[in-house]
Amino acid sequence: MKNQGFYLAFCAMLTLGSCVAPNSTFEKIPPGIWRGVLLLDREPVQSYGDDRDITKKFDVDSELPFNFEVMYANDTSFYIVVHNAEERIEVRDIRFGRDRATGKDTVEIDFPLFDTTIKAIYEDGIMEGDWIVHYRDNYRIPFKAVHGKSNRFEMINNVAPENVAGEWQCTFSIGQEDEYPATGIFKQSNDRITGTFLTETGDYRFLEGIVVGKKMYLSAFDGAHAFLFLGKLMQDGSITGTFRSGSHFSSQWTGIKMTGNQSQLRDADSLTKARKDIPLQFSFPNSEGKMVGLSDEQYRNKAKIIQIMGTWCPNCLDETMFLQSYFAENSTEDIEIISLCFERYKSQDKALEIIRQYKTKLGLQHELLYAGYFDKKEAGKQVPALDSILSYPTLLFVDKQNQIQGVHTGFSGPATPSFASFKEDFRRKISQLTDKK
Repeated sequence: MKNQGFYLAFCAMLTLGSCVAPNSTFEKIPPGIWRGVLLLDREPVQSYGDDRDITKKFDVDSELPFNFEVMYANDTSFYIVVHNAEERIEVRDIRFGRDRATGKDTVEIDFPLFDTTIKAIYEDGIMEGDWIVHYRDNYRIPFKAVHGKSNRFEMINNVAPENVAGEWQCTFSIGQEDEYPATGIFKQSNDRITGTFLTETGDYRFLEGIVVGKKMYLSAFDGAHAFLFLGKLMQDGSITGTFRSGSHFSSQWTGIKMTGNQSQLRDADSLTKARKDIPLQFSFPNSEGKMVGLSDEQYRNKAKIIQIMGTWCPNCLDETMFLQSYFAENSTEDIEIISLCFERYKSQDKALEIIRQYKTKLGLQHELLYAGYFDKKEAGKQVPALDSILSYPTLLFVDKQNQIQGVHTGFSGPATPSFASFKEDFRRKISQLTDKK
């Protein structure tokens, strides 16, 4: 399938065995494994290629590490594969060359779906530069990478690890106005740990790290989000720790080991309510600027899946790829999909440019409409048929009479054990909407 083909080429869950083996010769960056870090508490690098020496060692404080491979399709063409637990993300939008102004070899690694870039000098097996988030004003985090380093966390590990595998009932942003519950789900093999945190509005995707004694370290980088979780096992058996998202957000979290079904998370189908007094109706510009509305001829007498999302959102991408895969394998004769995109750019022209790129890159066939700015309160005003918008993504199940029959808030993606049950529930709801038993 065309659409699945791109996802496998850009952001697929790949196995190591599926990666193309590099040739023995190369002209640019050396192939193989790299260890990258984002330095969360450093001042941003203001320029590239100045005369300062490239630092070849890492500080241990406030590092967010991740691993990636450089792979060569031939002697001159390379791409990278980012590692997060079992997830493999191929990134092929890469530019490499000598900067005329500085005389330095420079690499630019674009994550076009998320509007971010790693820009770095390359020299002698070292990259140094920044991870740049274009939709934020002057937001960049210093980045460094060393070739041949396979350890994610470079810790002195001579202490036997405690066992933290299992499910943990967690609370984030303790004592704050935005305090929220989560379920930590971890697998452990010796000192290696993988897993995620599942919240009521989604999950933190694929996390990977180590356990050293009573301390745990987890991280994830996917081009959109940079997550760092630290935790310590306390004497009473609980875990307390910190969570950092990029350089702009930090909070505290705690966890208690669960025994049996103790989940405190509310059901995703109960969080957002459809209002009975306001009908669902909308008209927004599509990726080409043409106005498209729910009352248009192509949507009459058909059930609809309305996806509330943003192109900047990895959980939305996971959900989009699920929808794409599902409807590629099942008939769409009686149902249509419409994505309402709430973007981080307030400029409609810039937002439409991002949406067009997203649609083209993924090979999406359904309409993606620019519905407004991503602020949830502002977004809620654009879809008044809902009592609120709590999460990106949110799915509306709409019948042939344009009545909302169900709302699913958030998305428990492939990093969670809830993904399988979501797929079965989705199939059942589609059958009900299309009157297929």
